[in-house]
Amino acid sequence: MPKLLPDLAPMSEAITNGIRVEVLSQYSPENSQPQQGGWVFQYTVRITNQGDDTVQLLSRHWIITDAFDRTEEVKGDGVVGQQPVLAPGESFKYSSWCPLKTASGMMRGTYQMTGAKGDSFDIEIAPFALKSRYTVH
Repeated sequence: MPKLLPDLAPMSEAITNGIRVEVLSQYSPENSQPQQGGWVFQYTVRITNQGDDTVQLLSRHWIITDAFDRTEEVKGDGVVGQQPVLAPGESFKYSSWCPLKTASGMMRGTYQMTGAKGDSFDIEIAPFALKSRYTVH
């Protein structure tokens, strides 16, 4: 079995264009069914506008990789049904989940943002690990 960034932590942080994205993931045993090949991970994201202009999150693009190096991409409008607007100094926090067919993996991605002047840009979501409690690496 390939090792995907074995030292990758279940948290990440990136700052792009003055927008900080922090993520923390954890295994969700109550929603997982390992005997049927299904592991579920919850992740919480906090997006903070550290810049000088108001921005809005328009869409997301996740790249999810499991322990067998299989990759799935998820794209869509907003996050958890919202397209939050963040004035300078404001944060938006949300939680979501990710199902996997292996006991470990990783996620990374981008959010597409727009600024007050209508300029669009992507901000990074740094890679973070998805690891169940009893995974042997």
